[in-house]
Amino acid sequence: MAEVSEVLMSVLSTVRVPRPGDRVHKDECAFSFASPESEGGLYVCMNSFLGFGSQFVERHHARTGQKAYLHITRTRKAQKEDDNNSASGDPPKKKPTRLAIGMEGGFDVEQDQYEEDVKVVLFPDRQEVTSEDLSTMPDVARERVSLSMAGLLAADSVSHALQVQQWDGEVRQESKHAAELKQLDNGLKIPPSGWKCEVCELQENLWMNLTDGKVMCGRRYFDGSGGNNHALLHFQQTGYPLAVKLGTITPDGADVYSYDEDDMVLDSKLAEHLSHFGIDMMTMEKTERTMTELEIAVNQRVGEWEVIQESGATLRPLWGPGLTGMKNLGNSCYLNSVMQVLFTIPDFQEKYVSNIEKILDEAPSDPTQDFKTQVAKLGYGLLSGEYSKPAPDPGDDPNASSEPRGDQVGIAPRMFKALVGRGHPEFSTNRQQDAQEFLLHFINMVERNCRSGPNPSEAFRFLVEERIVCQQSQKAKYTQRVDYIVQLPVPMDQATNTEELQEAERLREEAEASGSPPPPAPRAQIPFSVCLDALSEPETLTDFWSSAVQGKTTATKTTRFASFPDYLVIQIKKFTFGLDWVPKKLDVSIDVPDTLDLSALRGIGQQPGEELLPEVAPPPLMTPDVEVKAPVLDDSTVSQLCEMGFPLEACRKAVYYTGNTGIDAAMNWVMGHMDDPDFSAPLVLPGCSSAPGTTPTESISEEHLATIVSMGFSRDQATRALRATSNILERAVDWIFSHLDDLESMEVSEGGRSEAGSEASRDPPPGPRVRDGQGSECVGYLCYGVLTLGTV
Repeated sequence: MAEVSEVLMSVLSTVRVPRPGDRVHKDECAFSFASPESEGGLYVCMNSFLGFGSQFVERHHARTGQKAYLHITRTRKAQKEDDNNSASGDPPKKKPTRLAIGMEGGFDVEQDQYEEDVKVVLFPDRQEVTSEDLSTMPDVARERVSLSMAGLLAADSVSHALQVQQWDGEVRQESKHAAELKQLDNGLKIPPSGWKCEVCELQENLWMNLTDGKVMCGRRYFDGSGGNNHALLHFQQTGYPLAVKLGTITPDGADVYSYDEDDMVLDSKLAEHLSHFGIDMMTMEKTERTMTELEIAVNQRVGEWEVIQESGATLRPLWGPGLTGMKNLGNSCYLNSVMQVLFTIPDFQEKYVSNIEKILDEAPSDPTQDFKTQVAKLGYGLLSGEYSKPAPDPGDDPNASSEPRGDQVGIAPRMFKALVGRGHPEFSTNRQQDAQEFLLHFINMVERNCRSGPNPSEAFRFLVEERIVCQQSQKAKYTQRVDYIVQLPVPMDQATNTEELQEAERLREEAEASGSPPPPAPRAQIPFSVCLDALSEPETLTDFWSSAVQGKTTATKTTRFASFPDYLVIQIKKFTFGLDWVPKKLDVSIDVPDTLDLSALRGIGQQPGEELLPEVAPPPLMTPDVEVKAPVLDDSTVSQLCEMGFPLEACRKAVYYTGNTGIDAAMNWVMGHMDDPDFSAPLVLPGCSSAPGTTPTESISEEHLATIVSMGFSRDQATRALRATSNILERAVDWIFSHLDDLESMEVSEGGRSEAGSEASRDPPPGPRVRDGQGSECVGYLCYGVLTLGTV
């Protein structure tokens, strides 16, 4: 022990006590998904507070020279079969009574109980120091190490802070209608029992409107139970906003729903509002389950294994390399599904998994904040099979059956999710997100972090050719842009079961007129081929400004592939906008074939004998003696956008950057740039300074330059794009892909020497690196609503 005491005293200066704001990683290894529950436990550096599994702690010690680590191991306690734990002597486990997480009466976050063992380990000889051993150490060592241990154990780990530890689904706000609610003096009095819907005579899930006292049934639930939507229809017809659920009224309150606010609300004048219709709140008793109780019951069922069975079949658990599951971190299924698909792509496997040793060796001092390290860690975790093993079933009796549990260990990508979502207004939260949006966000991060060496996102990159033909002059314009995803529309009028849908609509209208429950609606069957046909159909541009006729006219636009990627990602646009601009999801079934031939969608460029539209000269640069004239914008399109509530400058930019091609194109631009920091900033002409007093030679962001250069363009081309778009990266990328023809003809010069006559300049300047395949023999993968087609 004297030798251990001497070693501990020698490293005492490196032992730190965590302070507020320090990042403590005591639940997950920085290089793997090892945790205190893993074999060998987790070693937490007592200086940097980084966690390392048993296979990586030696690496960290060798690189940094740190010697003192807090070793944490957790062992799962055996679970008794008795649900109430009566045999164990423990108090019975209470069922949830509150729609909350991590709160009294709510759902328990920590479903498994662990026994924890903690000690200090000194490297390189792995000398162990327990709490009991510290009592025999010198006072200075005992105090310093004890404070560090206590601080590490008490601190919230980074991953723990990122979890949904506490959430209260019962927090309700006072309705804006409650204080001034108008109630009709219609003499209606509601009896204390015996209620039924006034339309269909349903006797459960009944709601009384607090304006006119009408009693009607509630909404139909997803499984067909509930009501027939008559209370909702009554609101839609009358606009009376508040309703109370009969059977939930007690002296303590009741369930009140605001149809206008679309949420459960509080009504501070509920007793007064009920009394208007003869209901004495103080004498009422609860006879029906509240909405909270119903939601709790649904949430308890959602986690059951039966819910995820396929047609009731018994599924056989699989383990091994490439069969690793990812845990849901609270609405993180969009991330899990995208990453599972990406690591089936050889490019991502070779970039991050095959080179993992090199990546880990080159990792910075804090690998938890390094993109390449965390992506490699996730990829290796998914493909190696180390975390795809049956979880052992713990038991007190070592001779008991060692039959493994049905679930696998899996991985929880908390560190990865925190890194890729950092600073993003949506992906940094625990809210539900769109898989397609996350895929593009992740590809953007890959692009920024692959400025040298192989770029796996090239597997998805392709060129789109757009051909616009002026109908008055019959002259054409060709442009190319880079994309990663094809969005296919859903032509509902092309359903193969149109007669069935029409019959179902007729029956629904009859049921609604008679007040009876409508029959289940069939799902529209849409062939995948008609979605592709809709993509290739010419689009009519009614307000196209033609440089040939120097005015607005009609044009047609067709979209084709200028190249085919190795893997084509297709998004089915199942959301549409109604007449009220409210998004609606289409209930459709699309039959995707096993193989596709997309070669008919390849663009062929300028056709023989076809004349091109004259190129319009770009606006001149601002100089002291030359004033830039304002661009000619379509005032009617600007006005239409402003009437929708968008800022004037944003509307002007939308019309400008879409070349006066009409309201649809401008609206798409607005929807795609609403999150831009300069969305409402004044329109700045290309080549002009972004602020008064600056010049066209203002400094360009080196990071933005490097990002564009990594996509295959020269530094001069990147500089020109950034200067043309006020040094805004996203705008520059859009600009450079819409001006490929201009870039190919520009003279590239470096170091003051023109290269126009050099040998290298005879070849066209490098464009975006894209691969080109045949466009046929594709295999489909389903990724949370996004279809990935891999060319084989």
